[in-house]
Amino acid sequence: MAKKPGTNPKGEFAFFNVVYEDDSQRSNRRVPSELIGGLDGEEPARGFILEQDREIAEKSGRTPLAIKSISRVGVKKK
Repeated sequence: MAKKPGTNPKGEFAFFNVVYEDDSQRSNRRVPSELIGGLDGEEPARGFILEQDREIAEKSGRTPLAIKSISRVGVKKK
């Protein structure tokens, strides 16, 4: 069943595009916002995504792919 508009709290998740070593890409990977920021910047997002990939690979019976790069969606590069 669909949710009513406006019931999702804004800013609960940050979204990342992930590029893997085989040049495949996964877009809009969700990471809880409370993990991001502070002195570590966006590095905790990499760990969170690695853990998600490990769980997905375990369930599918495949080996997890190595991450080449991650970039936050909607943030301009400097």
